[in-house]
Amino acid sequence: MEAFWISLGVIFVAELGDKSQLMAMTFATRFKMWPVLLGITIATTVVHLFSVAVGGLIGDALPTTAISVVAGLAFLGFAVWTLRGDELTEDEAQKARRTTRNALIAVTVAFFLSELGDKTMLATITLATQHGWVGTWIGSTVGMVAADALAIVVGRLMGRHLPEKVIKYGAAAAFAVFGVALLVEPLL
Repeated sequence: MEAFWISLGVIFVAELGDKSQLMAMTFATRFKMWPVLLGITIATTVVHLFSVAVGGLIGDALPTTAISVVAGLAFLGFAVWTLRGDELTEDEAQKARRTTRNALIAVTVAFFLSELGDKTMLATITLATQHGWVGTWIGSTVGMVAADALAIVVGRLMGRHLPEKVIKYGAAAAFAVFGVALLVEPLL
C-alpha cells in the first residue's frame, strides 16, 4: 500500500504541466472525453508495467536516446498531419460522431510514444527499484490518469470557447514543440 500511495503522489505531481497533460487537453478539444481517458489509461498501464519491470529487474539501464528520437519524429509527423487536416463528407462526419475507435487508437498511440523515456516513466522505474512493483505500477498509473483527467476537464471547458482554427494550429504547434523537445533532449 505504501508503494501505491508514494507512486500515486509522485507521478501525479510529476505529470502536472507535463507534455502528456497538455496533449490530454488538446485531445479533449477534438474528441469525446471517454475515448481520450481510455486511451491514456491503456497507454499508461502498458508503459508503467514495462517501467516497473525494468525498475525491478534492471534498475537504471534504459536506452532512452533512440526512444526519444523515434517519438520526436512521430510527434513532428502528428504536427504535419494536424495542419494538413482531413476533409470529411457528411456521412463520414456522422460515423465519426458515433465511433470512438479512431480517437482511442490515436490517443493510445500518441500517449504510448510520448511516455517512452518521459520523466514519469523514469520516475516509475526509479520508484520500482525502491518499492514493490505491483503497488508502484497501480499507483503510478492512477496518479498519471488522475492528472490527465484533470487536464481533459480543463481542455473540454476551453474547447467550447475556442475557434476550430485556434485548436488546429495550437495542436499542431504543441505536437511540433513536443517533437523538437524529444529530438533535442538526447543532445543535452
